[in-house]
Amino acid sequence: MDALKDIDWVALGGKVLAAIAILVVTWIIAKIVAWAFKKLTSKIGVLQKAGSDGDSIGASLGSVAALLVWLFGLIALLQLFGLSQVLAPIQGLLDGILGFLPNLIGAIFVFIVGALLAKVVRQLVETALGALPWDRWLGDGARKASDTMDATVGVDPNRTRVSGQAPGTAPPGSAAATGASQGRQIVKVIGLVLYSMIMIVVAIAALQILGIRSISDPATDMLDMILAAIPKIIAAGILLAIGVFIARFAADLIGGIVDGVGLDRSLHSMDVLPADKSATPAITKIVQIGIVLFFAVMAAQMLDFPQITAFISEVLELGGKVIFGAAIIAAGFFIATTIAKLVSGAASQILKYATIALFVAIGLKFMGLADSIINLGFGAVVVGGAAAAALAFGLGGRDAAARQLERLQAQGGARAATTPTTPQTPPTTPPPPQTPGV
Repeated sequence: MDALKDIDWVALGGKVLAAIAILVVTWIIAKIVAWAFKKLTSKIGVLQKAGSDGDSIGASLGSVAALLVWLFGLIALLQLFGLSQVLAPIQGLLDGILGFLPNLIGAIFVFIVGALLAKVVRQLVETALGALPWDRWLGDGARKASDTMDATVGVDPNRTRVSGQAPGTAPPGSAAATGASQGRQIVKVIGLVLYSMIMIVVAIAALQILGIRSISDPATDMLDMILAAIPKIIAAGILLAIGVFIARFAADLIGGIVDGVGLDRSLHSMDVLPADKSATPAITKIVQIGIVLFFAVMAAQMLDFPQITAFISEVLELGGKVIFGAAIIAAGFFIATTIAKLVSGAASQILKYATIALFVAIGLKFMGLADSIINLGFGAVVVGGAAAAALAFGLGGRDAAARQLERLQAQGGARAATTPTTPQTPPTTPPPPQTPGV
């Protein structure tokens, strides 16, 4: 009873009432904070995604904020009752949270502002680029490519025209629609690339604010490499675009020259090319590809990508060999056709196909495509032809050979029989020498 008398019931009652008040105020503040987080995060679509527990990210952040409020309330409650031993670890945890909280708030603020900025830039770029006439630019390119392919394979380019459509215009929904669709895709890709670049910068800045060096330092190095490569990428893209423009101009110029000299008429007259085909589109396309590959090598060198440069150089070198080999084979067809017209009879076909085979072997060897196989095949053809001729003469021409030999023997015997004989004079002996004085 004396112990109960020593208790200051008034002070204890005040502490109990204060503790109840702290709990009530903490509960109210926690509810308000959770509600405020839920309302604020409802405006951000990224924070509305559901987590593993089924709640949205915004709701989870609100719960975390409410728990932090409860942590502060419990610390105040423990301080009220003087429980320092229990309060020490919690106070250390709270100090760490309070020390990290400004960095966290700053990182979140930077990330949100950066995301809004990236979204505005993306919409601005897509709107500005969407106003450009992509349907006309890409539609003309698609129409020219289609006409080139049609001329190469010998298809009538007017086959898709509808009734009443003027020549030279694309049918509804074809080239123009394709160009517009490709333009929208290009605009979206450019906007997405810019959005991604801005978000990468913002994310790295947020990580630096958080002080997580194990993540921010490698990300910063990567960003520095990307930013250093952007001028090179832009310069390489401009160089490649110039190459495409020059390739188109050169293809149009060469196409006009080829049409002017009448190459197709010459090939048609020599039966090298069918009458309904044209060699001009193929020649112009080869010129375009060669020029674009040449500028692609220069662009890869500007980007300082040795692997890509070596690969494109190998492709360009092999393409040059293939083109010159094909030119040799085409010249062989021309020479074979000319020889076949100069010679009559069965010999013309033999000479024609023999010449074609010879130039095909030379062209393939110049291309560098399996030299040993080509040499072996050409040698086998020559040896086989010689063996066939020998067997044909030896087996099928034995009687003719026997008659030829008999004829030669008869001619030799007749020549020997008609040769005149000359009489022989006896040798004369000189008289004996006379002795002087006899």
